[in-house]
Amino acid sequence: MTRTPLTDLNEVQLLDTTLRDGEQMPGVSLTPAEKVDVARELDAAGMHLIEAGSACTSEGEREAIRRVAGAGLDATVTSFARGVKRDVDHALDCGVDGINLVVPASDKHVETKVGSTRDEVVDTTVELVEYAADHGLWVEVLGEDGSRADLDYLERLLGAGLDAGADRICYCDTVGAADPERTAEVVSRLVDLGPTSLHTHDDLGFGVANVHAGLKAGADTVHGTVMGVGERAGNVALEEVAVALARSYDVDTVELARLYRLCRVVSEVTGVALPPNKAVCGANAFAHESGIHTDGTLKDGTMYEPYPPETVGRERRLVLGKHAGRAGVKAALAEHDVAVDADELSAVVSRVKELGDRGKRVTDADLLAITEDVQGRERDRRVELVDLSATSGGNLPTASVRLRVGDEERVASGTGAGPVDAGLEAVRAALADDGGTDGDESEGPGGVSFDLDSYHVDAITGGTDAVVTVEVDLSRGDRSVSVSSTDADITRASVVAMVDGLDRLLSAAAEEGAAPDAASLADD
Repeated sequence: MTRTPLTDLNEVQLLDTTLRDGEQMPGVSLTPAEKVDVARELDAAGMHLIEAGSACTSEGEREAIRRVAGAGLDATVTSFARGVKRDVDHALDCGVDGINLVVPASDKHVETKVGSTRDEVVDTTVELVEYAADHGLWVEVLGEDGSRADLDYLERLLGAGLDAGADRICYCDTVGAADPERTAEVVSRLVDLGPTSLHTHDDLGFGVANVHAGLKAGADTVHGTVMGVGERAGNVALEEVAVALARSYDVDTVELARLYRLCRVVSEVTGVALPPNKAVCGANAFAHESGIHTDGTLKDGTMYEPYPPETVGRERRLVLGKHAGRAGVKAALAEHDVAVDADELSAVVSRVKELGDRGKRVTDADLLAITEDVQGRERDRRVELVDLSATSGGNLPTASVRLRVGDEERVASGTGAGPVDAGLEAVRAALADDGGTDGDESEGPGGVSFDLDSYHVDAITGGTDAVVTVEVDLSRGDRSVSVSSTDADITRASVVAMVDGLDRLLSAAAEEGAAPDAASLADD
């Protein structure tokens, strides 16, 4: 395709504000340890600047910022600061490299929010920039609600910040109210003053479009959050910005191959699920069910994908359902080293479509069970759940499991954040070489290690006695499996699904002649 250069820059810098603006999303609150974990992932991906939080919030927030600032990251670590001196002092106390100084720009914010005047805001901004710079801080001045500000005043305000010693200024579409044309108009004026950043929100769905308009107008740095988490409709998603710039304009930002891992880490600590249809990190971004699409993708990976999934650390998935075709089913079976002849394949495809017509997602376990039935094969289970008990009252949810592992039974217990988590830890403990109970998957040379890649729950009936379906994706090494289980008890459905998935993975390992572990034993 013929491309029009977006910018004359070879690299655009990214400032991640997941730990500050992203945490302002209702229901999201990160511990200091979680902030450090996310910051390390951001740094490993090559993020240029990390806004670690808002030091004025609380002592707990300041402790979190101190930990991020002291983590030895390559990224520049900053703190959000309002237009008051004590916020700058709090930032200094946290040991950050710089501040993102936010001052009111629109009359709505100047007069109604802070009860001030334009002249007073300019004077205060100059004083604070000089104070911060004198104390060795990198300073970025953000004109809050700049997209709705009087443009002449915005130029005056941010220009005064630069004259006072600020390192850069930022165009802020604080409430996501601007369109790309307005963004280009404002940014084209601001870049004449000095280095300019972009801070956009997605309330009108223009988040990424406004970033592109701003970069084309001369900006060189983009603020955003991982997965677009943030207040209201969220901030612009940095992973989308990074991929779009690289694929469409050959502009470098961060290490793309780490983006999916980064999204998963942020999803885990924030509790915000990855939307299935989300660009880059959504479960369906590289998933194909339609027979036509699957057949085309198997012949040429670029047929129905704009870029290879490996670009962002993903793998292609072939999903089975009522739209599945012969090529997709055959390829899915091949992933599990199962061969079928033409007649068997036709029978399997027919039964897969029947399940799909009933509104059911056909998991790997479903496909393998169908194929075993079609071929008249019987499979000896290696791991099976015999009994489960779980308690969630009090401060420490606990679960106990009894598993049949080959020819023996094992009993173990575990604790966790909730009964489902406790059940998972109990299963890990039961499969550990010595039958220990602390759930450490690395315990013992023969312990079974596995990863829970995804966990999804759907209530399929209403009311307090709702029946739920739990779907899990498990992996061991380079082999993965998807399994579902339905029950009125979410803990039992979860544990059954995980045990069934492990049974499939361990059976596959044994068939490949892999070295035996704690669970590949007994009836070989």
